[in-house]
Amino acid sequence: MHDAVHAQSPLTERLYPPAISLREIWPYALLAVVLLVQLYFVGADEGATSLVPGHYVHEFVHDGRHLLGFPCH
Repeated sequence: MHDAVHAQSPLTERLYPPAISLREIWPYALLAVVLLVQLYFVGADEGATSLVPGHYVHEFVHDGRHLLGFPCH
């Protein structure tokens, strides 16, 4: 009778998340990197942190900056 009490019930059973292989996650990691690069060029590529000299990138993404709420003037 005591064995039935100590048996694991669904409420005390430990649940572990499923393992995700690198083969399954690489497209999402690549998407995250692409989105971060786009966010950099739209939001931060200006002045001292600019990777491209001049204002070419700034002028190309100018309307997108205003649409997303980034100040640029």
